[in-house]
Amino acid sequence: MQNSALPGASAPIDLAALVSDPYGTYARLREAGPVHRFTGPDGRPAWLVTRYEDVRAGLADPRLSLDKAHAAPGNYGGFSLPPALDANLLNMDPPDHTRVRRLVVKAFTPGRTEKLREPVRRTADALLDAVEADGRADLLAAYAGPLPIAVICDLLGVPPEARKDFRTWTDAMIAPDRTRPHLMKEAVGELLRFFTGLIAAKRAAPADDLLSDLIAVRDGEGDDRLSEDELTSLAFLILFAGYENTVHLIANSVLALLDHPELMRQLRMDPDGMGAAFDEFNRWEAPAPLAIRRFPLEDIEIGGVTVPAGETVLLSVASANRDPRHFEDPERLDPNRERKGHLGLGHGIHYCLGAPLARMETEIALAALLERFPGLTLDVPREELEWRPSMRARGLISLPVRWK
Repeated sequence: MQNSALPGASAPIDLAALVSDPYGTYARLREAGPVHRFTGPDGRPAWLVTRYEDVRAGLADPRLSLDKAHAAPGNYGGFSLPPALDANLLNMDPPDHTRVRRLVVKAFTPGRTEKLREPVRRTADALLDAVEADGRADLLAAYAGPLPIAVICDLLGVPPEARKDFRTWTDAMIAPDRTRPHLMKEAVGELLRFFTGLIAAKRAAPADDLLSDLIAVRDGEGDDRLSEDELTSLAFLILFAGYENTVHLIANSVLALLDHPELMRQLRMDPDGMGAAFDEFNRWEAPAPLAIRRFPLEDIEIGGVTVPAGETVLLSVASANRDPRHFEDPERLDPNRERKGHLGLGHGIHYCLGAPLARMETEIALAALLERFPGLTLDVPREELEWRPSMRARGLISLPVRWK
């Protein structure tokens, strides 16, 4: 679908090309101008910001609100979530954002993340054990998907028998089937019922898990605590963001290694280099190409373009991370590049709360895979791989590999 240029746009935007050829499309848009006004897939206008300095500044600009209450009438549709799932950090500005994030940090401690290191490795090894004899697998379904769901459910305290439907629910929300719109509504309803029931169970019988800690914060003394909607919304956000993004970060990183066998060989010989590789994978193929939408509190200037108050602003992390104005030779995958500063995990007060957990999971997942399967290669021609049909999520539909 060719999106004709609207007032304030420097070039037309091909929405289909943002899915089929995102980096080539973003490169053309960056050169045409820093900010483009276009009509999104929902039929509503939005402003797309493409250059690194503007995106980085926008991520930390307090004049760009995440609160949907500041959207101009008729300007924004977005997810239709009930209040019990919508009162989360991705819809909040200070002071509420400051209060809630501070309370979550108290429960989301580095110590709890570190305690998961050995269980994560055991889970990774068990998943690889299950497929090793087959010699081939869809790595997304057999490994990159099950590992993060096990980790985030262990963190929250979700019992194993209750985990089987998460993938279906999150898929229905991230990449909705436009021919069956009822599936997304049903997924939202199922998630709400699930978390309401889980919170009730944890409240009755607390355990050593993050959700029990959040409930304790909710039910504690003082004015500086969570509301019931904030508690449910936080549990939803931790699952949704912590699971969905990590699935595709792992799978995208594996594909990057398959496309760069010399780097795969280096990391197999020197697993200590996985930390730098994690940051480069986040720059190269971040699972969230666009930051959460924002709404100017006043008319503001971005890249020399005036954006009216209340209109939707989309900050393209994917474009910023390939901007040659900041990264030398950005189309080269290079964990040892001198200039860092990728925006794959955000920037400013909305920097990813679960970044240490995502780093630990991804590093362990890749190290275990490379150690176990030295002959890892794609099991289909590269051009047959399919990406999810979404400009908001960069993830594969499947990743068939073999190792024998």
